[in-house]
Amino acid sequence: MAARKPSSSVSSRSRRQPVNFTASDPVLASFAPVVASDTRVLILGSLPGAASLAASQYYGHPRNNFWRLVGEVIGVDLVAMDYETRLSTVLAHQIGLWDVIANARRTGSLDSEIRDHTQNDLLTLIDTLPALKTIAFNGGTAAKIGLKALGERAGEYRIISLPSSSPAHASLSYDQKLTSWQALNA
Repeated sequence: MAARKPSSSVSSRSRRQPVNFTASDPVLASFAPVVASDTRVLILGSLPGAASLAASQYYGHPRNNFWRLVGEVIGVDLVAMDYETRLSTVLAHQIGLWDVIANARRTGSLDSEIRDHTQNDLLTLIDTLPALKTIAFNGGTAAKIGLKALGERAGEYRIISLPSSSPAHASLSYDQKLTSWQALNA
């Protein structure tokens, strides 16, 4: 039996191909902010993923730990609630939600696939929140884009960069993420 010669090329199926976006690709849009005049903590994500967009809900992917993490921080089982009750509960705890990206082109749900994005007007929003003390970023992409958008105004707030609640961010265990998310209580 002849020895098989090792292949020096990678199969086209296993090689990651760049995504080519065109003007006809759909533009994805973030949701409206969920805030109240007494919001003290604003949690900013990047852009809702495919499951969230399909459900028309912040953090709508069933494996995204956002609601579980925030629930543990505030001592309420948010996961057991329907979506509208979750929103009213976080607002009652003076927590607001929004995204740093207004719209973008993206295939799938990964932040690394975001292209041609425009930013939400964070400065106008924070000007409407007189009680705001803390701005937290859910993940590195949100922090990078959000801090740039805030510019010098970031110094007026306590800024927290949180590990992403996304199931795609699996380098940290849930308990490690929760330890970081507990900073929202400080």
